[in-house]
Amino acid sequence: MNHLTTETFDQNAKAALTDVQLRGALRNATSLFGERRREAAAGLVNWEDLRSHARAIKDETLSHLDKYLEQFVTNAEARGVQFHWAENAADANAIICGIMSKRGARTVVKSKSMTTEETHLNDALEDAGLQVVETDLGEYIIQLAHETPSHIIAPAIHKSKKQIAQLFTEELGIAPTDDIAVLTRTARNTLRDRFAAADVGISGVNFGIAETGTILIVENEGNIRLTTSLPRIHIAVMGIEKVIPRFADVDVFLKLLPRSGTGQRLTAYQSFITGVKKNPGDEGPEEVHVVLLDNGRSRMLAHPTTRQSLACIRCGACLNACPVYQQIGGHAYGSVYPGPIGAVITPQLIGLEKAAQLPYASSLCGACREVCPVKIDIPQLLLHLRAEITEHTPGNAKKSMGERLTFKVWARIMTSPSLYNLSTRLGRMFQGLFVREGKIGDKPTTRIFPPLAAWTAARDLRPLDATSFRDRWRNELKGDGND
Repeated sequence: MNHLTTETFDQNAKAALTDVQLRGALRNATSLFGERRREAAAGLVNWEDLRSHARAIKDETLSHLDKYLEQFVTNAEARGVQFHWAENAADANAIICGIMSKRGARTVVKSKSMTTEETHLNDALEDAGLQVVETDLGEYIIQLAHETPSHIIAPAIHKSKKQIAQLFTEELGIAPTDDIAVLTRTARNTLRDRFAAADVGISGVNFGIAETGTILIVENEGNIRLTTSLPRIHIAVMGIEKVIPRFADVDVFLKLLPRSGTGQRLTAYQSFITGVKKNPGDEGPEEVHVVLLDNGRSRMLAHPTTRQSLACIRCGACLNACPVYQQIGGHAYGSVYPGPIGAVITPQLIGLEKAAQLPYASSLCGACREVCPVKIDIPQLLLHLRAEITEHTPGNAKKSMGERLTFKVWARIMTSPSLYNLSTRLGRMFQGLFVREGKIGDKPTTRIFPPLAAWTAARDLRPLDATSFRDRWRNELKGDGND
């Protein structure tokens, strides 16, 4: 298991940048996802209207989350679903282990679920002596490798075909091969027996529909449908933000989610689960449990700026568009939620003190905001979190006073032509002390004074031109027909 943490993001990122195989895999995969997304979005003439509509639905829901959660629970309970409220990850894991203990269950099949990754459910189940198998192919691969997901929708995006082939040879005992058909058939045959023998199936939830008490789970492999129908007990773990008001709202999100995530018009399977089976001969589980997880979401909901974080539908589009993620991958973030949305969500879930480096893992280019299907302003959230970190960092009170004074002086100079001219003339006079070979850099002989020295620690600064534009205009350009 990789043990990278959020506290060591800087070191993690530097190490990732030296991994040539990783960067090549990321470049190929994110480029492909990005291109497919653009083509899929272009196929809908009302794409931007759908994005605005989806954001409006999310805003309405989050503004009245208590109401819609109560409606969702009431309607689902009327159809036999049992609900459990978990304040944090430990509560959620204890509830699930308790259900299994009471039912005498020993074996679990799990479908892909970022929420259960967030709570580290697999570790809790294994610590309780239970057997758990991931059934999504990507999740199954990283479970065999004892790793964590590297992407929200493509957990094994960082692995090459050669690495997966070697892993299957070592862990499953097959003959060495890199034939994709053989590898997938091996996984399918292995997992088929697990489905048939499992006591409990555990899944996540993409959307919980308040109007009907239905949970919706989307997928491409069919493993979720087997996980939620073959075992006699189904446990769904759902973040409280996943509820939406009406069944009609599903249409909007089913157009946005697959197109944004994988570039598909629609995922291969959409499982709508409404209650337990009515008759013994029917298909489906005898019991359905839904664990509603808070785990810091109420804190995010309370602030008008961070509230929009909860609108995320986990499509992964922001990761594919992010120049930082494209270079370092998901493991460097030390969190189950990597990329731009992870840099926003993780500090709010585990605390700013543990994830203070993540909000700075961005160039603020805005690419994440442009591709987000629900128009989350991730750059705004990153800046908000940076301000929170700065405000609560010890010793920053004096630093803030110094910054305010500096910017007041700067504003005064930039709004006064005479002071501006004076400052640039002085700059030209004294910059010769630092300029070498036409640049100001990080060498001792070319380093400028703190705090500006921090800016040149990783980049060169171009010196002021020997002649200002005003001087050139007055002495060379004026009257040449350029006015």
